[in-house]
Parts: sequence; structure tokens; C-alpha cells
Amino acid sequence: MTFYPNERLGLFIDGANLYSAAKALDFDIDYRKLLEEFKKRGRLLRANYYTALLENDDYTPIRPLIDWLDYNGFKVVTKAAKEYSDDTGRRRIKGDMDVEIAVDIMEAAPYLDHILLFSGDGDFRKVVEAAQRKGVRVSVVSTLKSTPPMTSDDLRRQADSFIELADLGKLVGRERRQRDDNDSED
Repeated sequence: MTFYPNERLGLFIDGANLYSAAKALDFDIDYRKLLEEFKKRGRLLRANYYTALLENDDYTPIRPLIDWLDYNGFKVVTKAAKEYSDDTGRRRIKGDMDVEIAVDIMEAAPYLDHILLFSGDGDFRKVVEAAQRKGVRVSVVSTLKSTPPMTSDDLRRQADSFIELADLGKLVGRERRQRDDNDSED
């Protein structure tokens, strides 16, 4: 993907999706390196990170990350996650941030030249197409190298370019820390 020194960049990070993709590739994202990498590639105007949080939990494993991001150049967008039981009685959490990401992309499109969407979710294909109609180049960052691939084929085809997370991970990744099964970004 070509970047131009004066182009205005915006990062839109689907936290749960990026976490899952990086985990599948067996590394963690170093968000300081990620921010610095894209500051080198253009004029970084926006770096948004989206995640849902359980509102009744006093502590969540993602809280330190959210606090760090908030103090270090990211706009953190959160909403309350919904907790429910599935058909088998297992506790499930739903925290979809698609609408928030799509609205923010469309609001930012008039003042950005290049949007980087860190998600492989095919639901974003239509918003990518809409941003492109406004003259914005859109790159999707996700992975095809995991099993199964974490990127929708429709989204990848719609994007102006696809950035393989495994390749970007060499620049912005760090070795995974050991976590228990409850420490997730889902």
C-alpha cells in the first residue's frame, strides 16, 4: 500500500476483531508502535479504538489497555456490552461496535484522505464503499494467514488495499503474554 507524506490518515480499530486476529497469529499489538508507525506514513489525524465493556464489572482485564490508549493519543469509544445465556445455558457477551465505527468513518471521511480499518468484518463492506464514493482511499488491516482467515472476502475486495496483519505485526507486534481464558477483548 502506498502512503503519501501529506495525506490525512485515520485509524478505526475494531478492538475485539483486532485482538482476535492478532491472537490467531500469536502476537500482541504494541499500540505505541502502531501509532508511531502510522505517524511516519502520513499526517495521522485520528486514531479511534472501539470496544464494549461489561458495565457491572468493577474490574475488567481490558481496563488498563483502555486507560493507556486514552492517555496516549487514541480516542477510545466504548459502550455497555450485553450479557445473556445461549440455548445451552452458557453465559455469553455481545458487544457489537459496528454502528459506532461506521458512523465515525462517515463523519470523518470529508477530512481524511486515507482510512485504515482494522477489522475483517464483512459488515463494513458497505461503509467502505460509501467512504470511497467520497474520495477516500480505504485500507483494511486483518489477516488471511490464520485458520480460519479473519477477513471477509467481500470486505477485502471492496477495499483499495489489504494490509496483512501478519506482515504489519513485524513492525507493531510483540510476543504474546500468557493469559487465562477470561482475558479477552471479545
